[in-house]
Amino acid sequence: MIRPRLIVIGNGMAGMRTVEELLKLKPDLYDITVFGDEPYTNYNRIMLSPVLAKEQTIPDIILNDENWYAEHGITLHKGVRVERIERKKCEVITRDGQAHPYDRVLIATGSRAFIPPLPGADLPGVVGFRSIADVDTMLAVCREGGHAVVIGGGLLGLEAAAGLVSHGMNVTVLHRNGNVMDRQLDGVAGRILEKTLEDRGISIRLNAHTASLHGTGRVESVRLKDGTELQADLVVMAAGIRPNIDVALNSRIYCENGIVVDDTLQTYDPKIYAVGECVQHRKECYGLVAPLFEQAKVCANHLALYGIAKYTGSMTSTKLKVTGVDVFSAGEIQAKPYHEEMVLADAARGVYKKVILNNNMIEGAVMVGDTMDGAWYFQLMRDKTDVTALRDHLLFGQAHVGNSGHGAKARVASLPDSAEICGCNGVCKGDVVKAIKEHKLFTLDEVRARTKASASCGSCTGLVEDLLASTLGGDYSAAPSVKPMCGCTDATHDEVRTGIIRHELKTIRTVFDQFSWKTEDGCAKCRPALNYYLLCAWPDTYQDDAQSRFINERVHANIQKDGTYSVIPRIWGGVTSPSELKAMAEVAERYAIPTVKFTGGQRLDLLGVKKEQLPHVWRDLSAAGFVSGHGYGKALRTVKTCVGKEWCRFGTQDSTALGIRLEKLTWGSWMPHKFKIAVSGCPRNCAEATVKDLGVVCVDSGFELHVGGNAGIKVRVTDFLCKVATEDEVVEYTQAFIQMYREEAHYLDRTAPWIERVGLPYIQRRLIEDSAGRKALAARFIHSQQFSQTDPWTERAEGKDAHEFAEPLVLA
Repeated sequence: MIRPRLIVIGNGMAGMRTVEELLKLKPDLYDITVFGDEPYTNYNRIMLSPVLAKEQTIPDIILNDENWYAEHGITLHKGVRVERIERKKCEVITRDGQAHPYDRVLIATGSRAFIPPLPGADLPGVVGFRSIADVDTMLAVCREGGHAVVIGGGLLGLEAAAGLVSHGMNVTVLHRNGNVMDRQLDGVAGRILEKTLEDRGISIRLNAHTASLHGTGRVESVRLKDGTELQADLVVMAAGIRPNIDVALNSRIYCENGIVVDDTLQTYDPKIYAVGECVQHRKECYGLVAPLFEQAKVCANHLALYGIAKYTGSMTSTKLKVTGVDVFSAGEIQAKPYHEEMVLADAARGVYKKVILNNNMIEGAVMVGDTMDGAWYFQLMRDKTDVTALRDHLLFGQAHVGNSGHGAKARVASLPDSAEICGCNGVCKGDVVKAIKEHKLFTLDEVRARTKASASCGSCTGLVEDLLASTLGGDYSAAPSVKPMCGCTDATHDEVRTGIIRHELKTIRTVFDQFSWKTEDGCAKCRPALNYYLLCAWPDTYQDDAQSRFINERVHANIQKDGTYSVIPRIWGGVTSPSELKAMAEVAERYAIPTVKFTGGQRLDLLGVKKEQLPHVWRDLSAAGFVSGHGYGKALRTVKTCVGKEWCRFGTQDSTALGIRLEKLTWGSWMPHKFKIAVSGCPRNCAEATVKDLGVVCVDSGFELHVGGNAGIKVRVTDFLCKVATEDEVVEYTQAFIQMYREEAHYLDRTAPWIERVGLPYIQRRLIEDSAGRKALAARFIHSQQFSQTDPWTERAEGKDAHEFAEPLVLA
């Protein structure tokens, strides 16, 4: 069978990323031929600065070696420039006149250094900073020492200057504007960076306009418009880049600043696609990695004939390490008349933070020296979160919104390799850096998949982002746009949830069909999420799919490190009786359960139960009146209470009875993640209500409601929601808040990150200002509970899912 021919013009990062994505989807669809005009296989262009500084070698930055092309049946033409595309004949013409027929073409020619049209700009010794050849030229001059002039004080210019200084050259940077990196930094941030650079031996001239370059046989000097002349054995042109669109222009493909493409990355010729720095999409050209990789994924989707992905542009943030100085920039960098500015400056530490707000939403951020919270600001900006409730702490970072020091402002690049980055998964700095280098990782998701760093609670995300920035060098672009729910689909969590309701999808298979799932049966990430979303949307009709649950939820007990299980009966509000304690003790003795432990949630945990014993243990506990405590589930776990006014001399309300009422109303409710409630009888807060997903603090005049707390790895104090006067109001708000969380949070989001993403003001508007909406949410929760409050332990003790608990077969 003859396969259609795909020709890729450009062997750079964007083009090859598109090919990699295509191979994941349809590895055998095309006969692929790649043309690259450099004599190398695909390499990491953003690592040229470490190569210049002799921190990396050329083999270190190769992304796909010769074997990779051969293994995938790809024909690679190195050092061959494509001249044009004969579109009527469907042929690609190389500079030597050879014609190569195609069925589809992907143009990924990238960009080239902008060389200002100055007299003498064509002299030997004048180079750009875009290729390995440029670096080789610069290193050859470095060996002789002398003077270098870098024209352009943007990122590339400063990295070139730092690399040249490291070789002992005298370096002067000429920048025509008022501060370096003026596209990413405002004046104050620029001055902080300039001082650091000058302390490292780099001379910087601002508002410097180059007039001409001079030399006999090669460049020898640079003359400025004010008459100043600077000695120069090497001149590096770093005055910007321009999309490389020559092939498209020669082929009469419509271009403006770049090759114009639509949301599918298709040019005006339906057989020709384009991605990367050569592309103009919705009037924008992008030069950072994250947008290019987003384009690659969408383009591959269409080349693979799925035809469902759409690229709608990228909101970019840039997290850099410029000559050892951390820099972050996103969105607006200069406030307009309708903006507010919040600024923190500590010149002695070289720290500067500026957040630009419009109607209490972040529209820009600039940071120098301390960039740990850059990813957090960008998330708030991208999600258009109302930060009214965060303003008092916003400039101090996420650590002061309840992160309990996990976002410590240590400069991660200076930490030893043994320093622990991810406490949840025991991942050290050296593990992350090694994975980034060895496996050519570029994004946070790739690091998570390879190392599990930041894949659990997420509190170390900023540290991992910083490691990516410091390891990859200057062109790392943090946090791309909204991510799909998993690799099986391009749809986001919100799109899937909306589609389930709008199209009345009532099985996992219909969701797969509606959203053109890329895998036949989904994966361990999407199936549990879809199972939950369907259960939440259609509680009265959807049949729970046990095989789409994690093992703990499938067997209704928590698996332990030795393969046994723990069993935690529900103890309403932490209140028990002698008969219940006696029944539990008898069960522990009858089945020789090795450990009985009090939990932090005021319950007893029976640890060490064998899998085949579970139905028998549950049967006996059910006979004593116990139901499942859901200590294993993405569900209501506990309602912790204090003794309240019945016994305590400080108690203001009957917190114990209220806690039991809440637990009996909410138990059995499946949630996006585990959910904990506490009711404290007075402001002394003995039940620790202010670190729970929902907390009630009783006061003389009523009840304070708190939401979004967390006492786990990432400690977060709750946000104050409102105060109510009666227990009935507590119940209604509790039901409405839980249902809102159930309906709108992403699967595996705890309440804390969900609230930080949507903003507390949004929650308050929905629950406090919209009383009809609150009552409707509460009513939907009550309706769903009719189908949830069936004890799974009793059902399985009676024989349901017996295959899950069969004794293991022992072979003689």
